[in-house]
Parts: sequence; structure tokens; C-alpha cells
Amino acid sequence: MEYRKLLGTDLTVSAVGFGVWTVGTTWWGVKDEEMGKRLLRQAFEQGVTLFDNGDTYASGRAEAMQKEALGDVRDQIVVATKFGYDIYNNPERPGQQERPHDWTPAYLRKALEGSLTRLGTDRIDYYQLHNPRLDAIERGSALADDLWGELEALKSEGLIRAYGTALGPALNERQQAEGVATIRERRAPTQIIYNLLEQLLGEVILPVAEAEGVSVLTRVPHASGLLEGYMDLNTTFEPGDHRNWRLTTNEKRKAWMEDGLKKVELLQPFLEGRSIGQLALQFALHSPFMASVIPNIYDEAGLKTYTTLDDARPLSQEEYAQIQALYQGNFGLTTNLIGEVVR
Repeated sequence: MEYRKLLGTDLTVSAVGFGVWTVGTTWWGVKDEEMGKRLLRQAFEQGVTLFDNGDTYASGRAEAMQKEALGDVRDQIVVATKFGYDIYNNPERPGQQERPHDWTPAYLRKALEGSLTRLGTDRIDYYQLHNPRLDAIERGSALADDLWGELEALKSEGLIRAYGTALGPALNERQQAEGVATIRERRAPTQIIYNLLEQLLGEVILPVAEAEGVSVLTRVPHASGLLEGYMDLNTTFEPGDHRNWRLTTNEKRKAWMEDGLKKVELLQPFLEGRSIGQLALQFALHSPFMASVIPNIYDEAGLKTYTTLDDARPLSQEEYAQIQALYQGNFGLTTNLIGEVVR
């Protein structure tokens, strides 16, 4: 396992992290909590130190699960979690809809207290605003300045070690400004959606990270499954599976799957000495300012593939450039992943 500095903080993290939402909720097909806890423990045993959680995942249950699985090795891991959604006054919504945000300093302290208790720790290593909009980030906004001032106070008190943002929920162009503001105005890391098929955020935010000397983290490195190697035109998911957000209509599903699978086919020449899942992680980690990549881990096979990334043939600069050339030419297609005409 490779370890990298999370620039902008004093933390060092595993280059491959574990997003606890895959096992702390049922959104990725994992319905057996004991299996989820086994995967968390196995990930630690295989070198993973970054565990990325959120208080909204199963209304706090995911954080409690992490404590049950990893509480005895707490000082050997980087505990990352998120706050901002008011989980105390708003029940979980159907269809994985967003709950209302509360960015007040008072709610921040309440949310932190809850997470500390559930995680069984006296401090959070990396505390992230969960899917904030620009008004909760940029300087000059009273809402944002009060919030970030309180974060700094909590850091001074030793209750958190570092803070940043996790942008979302779905990939959206507005997150370019949110990521840039996090890095430039707050000098803090940001977590984005980024992969070799979806570079909307990375192509803007990574150059800023490099210029400012602040790290980025990425999730969804496998484009919601396309770059894991198991999808075909007949692939379906159970109701409630997070991957269904791409498949809202038959027309969109057909366009996304057909175009994506064509692009995956053009990546086959790059798979000597590595799986497509490993290629996706290598691509995401190509920039030294990408501190960690957080794949969706929901079974032992995937965990082993990702935690043995260093055993795969390294991605050369020439190969990286060739993949980028394919991306810039939209892999020779006239539509993008959701079937819209490329202008």
C-alpha cells in the first residue's frame, strides 16, 4: 500500500481509502452488517488507513459500525467523517434524497458531538462539509465565515485535526467553483467525483490544487461500476441501489450503458498486467496532488483487487497521455455518458 500526505493538513493517508457508506448503508447491496464489519477489518489488515464516513449514512449507524469493527485500532487509522445534513430534525428521505443542511456553529458542535460518540473517539482526524454549496464555502459570506471560524476553533480545541469539503451529491458543474473556493479561499482539501470517463471536476480543480499545494481526494473512480468490468447491457440493480440513479429511464439507461461500454472496450489494450479496476485507480492517482482514491468496496474480491494495486503494472506517462487523448476526443463517440449530444 502506498501512503501519501494529505496536503493542507498534517495527515498521511493510504492511497486507497474505504468509503464506509458501501457497508454502512444498504445502497450497494451489502445488507449483512457482520459482513460489512469484516470488510472494514480486512481493509485495515491489508493496509488501508483512511476510512471515510458520514453522519447521515443510515442516520449514524455507519459510524457506529466503524467503531465496532475498528475501535481497537483507532489510533492506527485516519477517521474521516462528514457533517452538515440535519439528521436530528429530519428523518431519512426515500430515494436517497438530500436532507436540509444546517451550517450554524451550534449545529456543527452538535453534529461533531454525535459523531465522536458513535465513532468512539475523542477527535475526528478529517472533518468534511457534506455536499456544501458555494455559500457555505466562499469568504465574505457570513454563513461560511462563521462556520469555518468554528471549525478552526474546534481544531484549536483538539476535537478535530483537519477539515475540508466533500462535494456532491451527484456530479455537477457547479462543484468546480465549490472545489476551487475550498482550496484557494480556505486552504483545505476537497473530495470530488473524478475518474477517467468523468473529468469535469478534476480538469479544473487539480491544477488549482497543484498551484496551491493542497490535496484532493476522489470517489466514484470506477464511474458507478462501468470501470469495474462486470457491467453489460443486461446489468440491473435492486430497488434502492445507489447505482440506479443513472438509470432513471430506459432511454437514459441505454445511452449511458451503450456509450460507456464502448469506451471501456477501447481501454482493453491498456489491461496487460492490470485489471480495468486497477487501471481506473492508477489513473485517478496519477497526480501527486491526489492524496487518496476511495473506491466502492462491497465484497472481498473488490477489496483484494484495490488493496493490491501496487502489484499491478504501473501506469506509464505514455499510457496516461494516450488515455487522455481518448477522453479529449470522447473516445470517438458523438454522445456522452448520459446520451446528450456533444457540442
